[in-house]
Amino acid sequence: MDNATPLTKRHAPRWLLALLPLLLLAALLAAFLSLDPLRYFSGAFPPLEDLAVQRVTFPEPGHIRLDVINGGPNPVTIAQVTVDNAYWHYTIDPGPTLGRLQTATIDVPYPWVHGEPLPLGLVTSTGLTFPVVADVAVKSPAVGGNTLLAYALLGIYVGVIPVALGMLWYPFMRRVDRKWMNAVLALTIGLLVFLFVDTVLEALERAAEAPGVFQGVPVVVFGILLSLGVLLAVGRRAGEQTPTRVAALIALGIGLHNFGEGLAIGAAFATGAAALGSFLVVGFTLHNITEGIGIAAPLTRAERPPLRAFVLLALLAGGPAILGTWVGALAFSPFLAALFLSIGAGAILQVIWEVGKLLTRDAQRAGQSAVSWLNFGGLTAGIVIMYLTALLVKF
Repeated sequence: MDNATPLTKRHAPRWLLALLPLLLLAALLAAFLSLDPLRYFSGAFPPLEDLAVQRVTFPEPGHIRLDVINGGPNPVTIAQVTVDNAYWHYTIDPGPTLGRLQTATIDVPYPWVHGEPLPLGLVTSTGLTFPVVADVAVKSPAVGGNTLLAYALLGIYVGVIPVALGMLWYPFMRRVDRKWMNAVLALTIGLLVFLFVDTVLEALERAAEAPGVFQGVPVVVFGILLSLGVLLAVGRRAGEQTPTRVAALIALGIGLHNFGEGLAIGAAFATGAAALGSFLVVGFTLHNITEGIGIAAPLTRAERPPLRAFVLLALLAGGPAILGTWVGALAFSPFLAALFLSIGAGAILQVIWEVGKLLTRDAQRAGQSAVSWLNFGGLTAGIVIMYLTALLVKF
């Protein structure tokens, strides 16, 4: 009888198995670079340069400021700046040569004329030109306490107040017959559908303005999907959504949309691209008041909530407009705007799903169908109302 112990197999550590493909990849890349591929493929090809002017501001009379980013794969040297098709003196910080994704600030002393458009351009050391047009030359507000307060008041005026006014229809909606209340819920879905489409289009527009290296369109698509997935997972973990939770989700989705709206407002005022008149402020108020109706509608299916619940919901839906105006005025970026708008779109899509389930459950309890001509009319009315009020704020 053989009493010898059999040899056990030795396995490599798990961390080594995980690291092995990465080590081989690093060796493969090192071998490729050591061959110096440019030696074989170099030729008289045009340089790959991509400069993007993210913002043009007019800090004071006789002064223009451009915020520039290098979105190309190679370093770029800015050799000239043109103003109104003429070469002009300028200073650039930190320097004329920008590495990949590096930013710079260009200050140009130029006697611009208030209210007139101004064509600008950047010329690189290789002779490539990157034109940009300032739609209107208007002195940008100086950053300070009074300015931030003014932006905050503007956010309150176009965000918080209209939502609160829309929620004042809550007592009326509680006295409406159930079938008409379901039509109001369908109207809420219509409002949200329009907001979703409007937010996606705005996000794609901002993505087109960002440097191509940021891949704005895929960021918008995946921002929507990830936002939707996270909120659906959180909602499933919380169990069946109560009317109060649905109202809070609606307020959250609308708040993210209003944050993007605030970004656009803040950037417009900071750059002087749009001097919003009284008609535009009235337009935002009419456009956003319908959002308050959408938030209050699910609450009619719950016990009467306390007053503080309405205040918190109004702040949740309208308050982000204040933050948006600050970010848009101080640090606007087309890429960040596209990202935030896509997150808001995903949140709105999830809210549409939750409100639809609430409407379906309520109709089933009453032995009715959620698909009726009355509900279809409410859905259509919501889309039409948002479209008509949006006509007052599109410029």
